[in-house]
Amino acid sequence: MDPNPKPAISGNDKAVFEHRSFARIGFLGNPSDVYFGRTISFTIGNFWAWAKLEPSDHLLIKPHPFHDLVQFDSLDNLVYRLENDGYYGGVRLLMAICKVFRNYCKDNGIQLHEKNFTLSYDTNIPRQTGLSGSSAIVSAALSCLLDFYNVRQSIRIEVRPNLILNAEKELGIVAGLQDRVAQVYGGGLVHMDFSKEHMDKVGYGIYTIMDINLLPPLHLIYAENPSDSGKVHSTVRRRWLDGDEFIISSMAEIAKLAEEGRTALLKKDYSKLKELMNRNFDLRRSMFGDECLGAMNIEMVEVARKVGAAAKFTGSGGAVVVFCPDGPSQVKLLEEECRKSGFIVEPVKLVPTRLSSSDLKTLSKP
Repeated sequence: MDPNPKPAISGNDKAVFEHRSFARIGFLGNPSDVYFGRTISFTIGNFWAWAKLEPSDHLLIKPHPFHDLVQFDSLDNLVYRLENDGYYGGVRLLMAICKVFRNYCKDNGIQLHEKNFTLSYDTNIPRQTGLSGSSAIVSAALSCLLDFYNVRQSIRIEVRPNLILNAEKELGIVAGLQDRVAQVYGGGLVHMDFSKEHMDKVGYGIYTIMDINLLPPLHLIYAENPSDSGKVHSTVRRRWLDGDEFIISSMAEIAKLAEEGRTALLKKDYSKLKELMNRNFDLRRSMFGDECLGAMNIEMVEVARKVGAAAKFTGSGGAVVVFCPDGPSQVKLLEEECRKSGFIVEPVKLVPTRLSSSDLKTLSKP
């Protein structure tokens, strides 16, 4: 998330705020963030969501001309759009974060002025690719609200991911804090510890910023039309709550991968990193099963492994992050295999942390 407001109109009463929030890659440890585990994640410059807030006489949540479409060429066109893009655009996300933000400020004695605004958004994050497109929209909008109401220093960085997650929960979106933490921290590499003791005590995890340059060159694989992204509902959460020993031990092992990954990154032990990435996916597959993960998602991983690269999901499916330890020659093989399989592959563009000085002042002391 770009923390620096960009006033398009001079004057405090007419300032227009625009912010970006980038797509996220869950690098190691996911999905253990929902199970009091540990993860390493980062945002990428390949894709982003953008929000714009400008003063207005009435409070207006502006529909996107494409993602919130209500006019169609025909009945067939309407059905096609619904089958490919679903029923929901971004307006509901903007409305939800406005509600959660206002209630949080009210509950915590943070005074808000009574001026109105128009809030709009755009995004180029591919749908259904597990790159946290929904939370990116919410994250960008939250940053606009923080600046419009001038309360950035009143709401700590560690708390902001919870606001984003709570907004999504309002809409029935089931997720963990990992994606929102990576996006709030606005780039850079973030190690996250969601240990139950700390979560129960303060409501959020222990977040540590790492040097983004510790990462080796990575690639992203995704499908242009991710129609097969795993249609079967997972029973993993229920089994974990019921005390299933296999699920509990597997999730603990996945969380441990993030710790081992942090050590491997600091040592630049990339052979170990390859092993950890592959193990992360294998553990997920053993818990969730192929039918739940989806054939296309599995194929993306297998295409990468076919050329000797390491691969795992960026999130819950739809895109894959790949590490080619043998360098450019292996990348060329990967590109050829992806072309044959009809997948898109591109280099991951790393984004350095964009936290402002006012944001850093809100960080809890270690």
